[in-house]
Amino acid sequence: MQLKFSILIVLIAFATTHGYAGDQLWTFDSHADGWEVSNGTWGLNDGAYQLTLGAQAEHSLVGDTGWKNYTVEAKVRLDSGNWAGVIVRAKSEMEYYVFYLNVPNNKTEFWRHKTGGWTARDNRGQLPAVNVNIENGKWYEMKVTVDGDTFSLTIDGEFQGEVKDDVYGAGQAGVWGWQTAASFDDFQVSGDDIEGHGVPVEPLDKLTTTWGQIKGRH
Repeated sequence: MQLKFSILIVLIAFATTHGYAGDQLWTFDSHADGWEVSNGTWGLNDGAYQLTLGAQAEHSLVGDTGWKNYTVEAKVRLDSGNWAGVIVRAKSEMEYYVFYLNVPNNKTEFWRHKTGGWTARDNRGQLPAVNVNIENGKWYEMKVTVDGDTFSLTIDGEFQGEVKDDVYGAGQAGVWGWQTAASFDDFQVSGDDIEGHGVPVEPLDKLTTTWGQIKGRH
């Protein structure tokens, strides 16, 4: 009994230090805990978080509105349609930034959405694709880093560039599509601002599994 208790304490300590160590990950294998749909039809399918083809500026958000400087890494696939990507610094469901892939023009666009309606927004930057061909049906690894007023983008390990804007200083992360069916996977947020917020999604799953294995052996 003492051995079981000691192991449990160690596992709880591991989950606490690792689950809240400035890193949160959603693999979407079985759930999308913490995600809140703002617009559109979203759901889990085949191990991914998917958006059904629909209207404009459809998005789902996760995290804390107090997040300031952080990095989002996610796999993005445009299943049909032309525009989908990653949201950062969402102050509200209307106020946020988005880097989205543009299939027809082989580039990434950066927009600042604002109050007034789902499509109220300002174009803050255009980044022509660098060593990447943006097309439908292919997974892309997007990495968006926000630091102060600077927003940088990397796709499949290729640096695409950076843009600047200083209107929204903090906010949630998320996923986004515009008249597009899209899939998202392995969505990870990391940074000093992430520590102590949200739910340590993966570590708790691992804790439950490991403790079940321990009980089965005793």
